[in-house]
Amino acid sequence: MADDSTTTMKALFETRAAADLAVEHLVQQHGISRSDIFIQSTTAENTVGVSQSGGDVSANDNARQDAPLAGEIEVSADISANDVAAVQRSLGEAGAIRVSAG
Repeated sequence: MADDSTTTMKALFETRAAADLAVEHLVQQHGISRSDIFIQSTTAENTVGVSQSGGDVSANDNARQDAPLAGEIEVSADISANDVAAVQRSLGEAGAIRVSAG
């Protein structure tokens, strides 16, 4: 018999780019609706993560000085208990530094 329960998966990322990639993995590989995926700072501050990426870094390695590097980014979603292992792998492949379920 299949397990119909759900669990909340949470993953922490060092950059907004990695968090965005994780969202794409959740949507495209696991069929989770974007409206069921939540992204937030792990601190009370606005943040793009703890290290610069994407638009915060120019081609000649001159990083912007105004990027808000105020903490990690958390991505969370409620998923089927049957999908925990597969979703955990996908989040890791996207660059999660820590993944938890429960």
